[in-house]
Amino acid sequence: MGFVCPACATKDALEISLFLELPPDSRSDEITVQLLRCRSCGFPGVSVYEESRRGSLFEEAWDHQAYGLEEEEWRRLARLISVCPNRRDPNCLCSGHLELNRRDGHGAWLGLTGFRLGKPFGMVI
Repeated sequence: MGFVCPACATKDALEISLFLELPPDSRSDEITVQLLRCRSCGFPGVSVYEESRRGSLFEEAWDHQAYGLEEEEWRRLARLISVCPNRRDPNCLCSGHLELNRRDGHGAWLGLTGFRLGKPFGMVI
C-alpha cells in the first residue's frame, strides 16, 4: 500500500522502504520508525507510527507523523536500520535499536532526536 507523496502529489507512490520496531514506552504500546521513498520523484522521508491501547478496552489511539529528510539524513537513518538482524523484534539489542531507542527519565521515547527533520506532513492513503 502506498501513500500520497507530499512533494509530487502522486497517489500510491510514497512507500515504506525500511522500518524498525521499537519497544513500548511510557505512552505507546507500539513504536515503528519507517523510512519513506517516493517511486515517482524520489522524495526521501521518515515517519513514526505510534499506537496506544491503554484506557478503555474499546479504544485505541494512534499517530502516524511524517517528515521530509535530506538525502544524507535518509542514508544515515537507513544505515542504522539496516544493521538490525531482525527489524520486527522490538527487544533487539543491535546498534540500530540502541541508537534509535533513547528514552527520557520517565521512560518516554525521545523520538528522532539527533536527526535534522524537514517539514512535517500527514500520511495520506
